[in-house]
Amino acid sequence: MSADPLDEAVGELEHPLEYKDFRLLLIGRLLFTIATQIQGLAVGWQIYELTKSPLMLGFIGLAEALPNISMALFAGHVADRHQRKEVAAKSILSMLILTIVLALVSFVKPHGLTYFIFVVIAITGAARSFYAPSCFGMVADILPRKLYAKAGALNSATWMGSAIAGPLLGGALYLAGKATLTYFISAGFLFISLLCFIRLTNKHTIAPSDQGVVESIKDGLKFVFSNQIILGAMALDLFAVLFGGAVAMLPVFADKIFNMGPMALGMLRGAPPVGAVLILIFLSRYPIKHNAGKILLGCVAGFGLCMIGFGLSTNYFLSLFLLAVSGAVDGVSVYLRSTIFQLVTPAEKRGRVAAVNSIFIGSSNEIGEFESGVTARLMGLIPSVIFGGCMTLVVVLLTTIKAPQLRKLNIEELQKQQM
Repeated sequence: MSADPLDEAVGELEHPLEYKDFRLLLIGRLLFTIATQIQGLAVGWQIYELTKSPLMLGFIGLAEALPNISMALFAGHVADRHQRKEVAAKSILSMLILTIVLALVSFVKPHGLTYFIFVVIAITGAARSFYAPSCFGMVADILPRKLYAKAGALNSATWMGSAIAGPLLGGALYLAGKATLTYFISAGFLFISLLCFIRLTNKHTIAPSDQGVVESIKDGLKFVFSNQIILGAMALDLFAVLFGGAVAMLPVFADKIFNMGPMALGMLRGAPPVGAVLILIFLSRYPIKHNAGKILLGCVAGFGLCMIGFGLSTNYFLSLFLLAVSGAVDGVSVYLRSTIFQLVTPAEKRGRVAAVNSIFIGSSNEIGEFESGVTARLMGLIPSVIFGGCMTLVVVLLTTIKAPQLRKLNIEELQKQQM
C-alpha cells in the first residue's frame, strides 16, 4: 500500500474548507439536495392531491428506485473510468431538464397528469443514478486521507442542512404557487449546482484497465461482498431505512392525523435534518475515533425506537421532536458510514462501491417508501409505522451477531492504514 499523494503534496492544509474544489463541491451538493428535496415534496403533495391514496405515494418511491437500481452498477463503472465531475454534471443537467418538464406539464395539466408525472420520475431515477458514484469519489480526489473524517461530517451536515431548507422552502412555495412554481424554483437550484460542478478544476487519475464493463462491475461487487465492514454497514442501513422510514406517509400524517397542510408537511420533513445538522456540527469539530461500530449499531437502534414513538404520537410537536431525534441518530450513522467507506475503499474502486451503496442505501429510501405505502394499505397507517420501527430493531440485533468486524470497528486504526 502506497502513501496518499495528496497527503504528501498538500499536507500543510489542515481543514477541508481550505480547498477551493471542496468548497465548490460542498455548495454544489447543497444546492442539488435542496432542489431534489423541493421536488420530492412537490411530487408527493401533488400526487396526494390528485389521488388521495397512500399507496400511490408509495409508488412514487418505486418509480424512482427501479430505474436507479437498474442503472447503478453501470453508473459506478462509468464514474471509475471517466472524469467524475463531468459525469456528475451530466447527471445534474439531465435532472434539470426533467424538472422543467414537470413544471410545464403541471401548468398545462394534460389528461393523465398523474401517470405522466410517474414517467418523468422514473427517467429522473435513471439520470440520478450517475450522481452518487461520481460525487463519492471526488471527495478523495480533492482531499488527503487525514481529512476524510472531517469532510464526512461537513458533507453530511451540508446534506442534512439542505434537507431542512428544501422541505420548508418546498412547502412554502407549494402553498404560494402550487406545483408549477415549486418545480421551476427547484430547476433554478439545479442550474446553480450545475455551474458549481462545471467550475471544479480537480481531475482524478484514471487507473488503466483492460476490464470490460461486465468484468469491472463484477470486480466491484466482489470487493463489496468480500468486505464484512462495508457489507455490514450497507446491509444495516438498507433494512433499517427499508422498514423504519415513515417519510412517504408524512402527507397523510399532516392531513389526517394533524389536520394541517403543505407547510406542516414541510416542517415534518425538515425536522429530522435539524437534529442531524446539530449533531454533525459537533462531529465536524470532535470526530468519532473509538467504538465506531458500536455507536453505529446503537444509533440505528435509536432510529427504530423514534419511529415507534412517532407512530404512537398524536401530538404534532411531540412528533416533530421525535423526528428531530431520529435525524440526530441517523446523522451519526450517515457520518460513520461515509467515513468508513472512504477509508476502506481503494481509489480505483470508489465509483463502483458507491454504486452498490446507492443500491443498498439510496434506493432503499424509495423502496422503503413503497413498503410504507403497501403496509399502510394492509395494516393501517399507525400500525405500519410501528411495525417498521420494530423491524429496524430486529435488523440491528442480527447485524450485531453476524458482523463482528463492524461491531469492533475503530476509525483511528483505519486512518493509520494507507490504501
